Amino acid sequence: MPEVNFRIRWPDGSEETCYSPSTAIRRHLSAGESYALHDFLDRSLAGLDLAARRVEAKYGFRCSSADAQAARITTRAAAFSPEETITCLSMT
Repeated sequence: MPEVNFRIRWPDGSEETCYSPSTAIRRHLSAGESYALHDFLDRSLAGLDLAARRVEAKYGFRCSSADAQAARITTRAAAFSPEETITCLSMT
């Protein structure tokens, strides 16, 4: 299953490389796009859930790395205000 690393910029200017075990994340985020916090959360968590379910369909178990990435994004996002934006810098 092809994996995707997507690099994001948080509202405080810090950057983070995130992991998806599937290209499913590409249906939800696009490189170069900025998203309001709630929209980014909805999109990234939906994409990571779809990716984890794809792994489950193929191997019989969810991808724990996708679930852990979703938890890290959720935790990090809690530090910011709803009106702030997150930018998806790249997808490789």
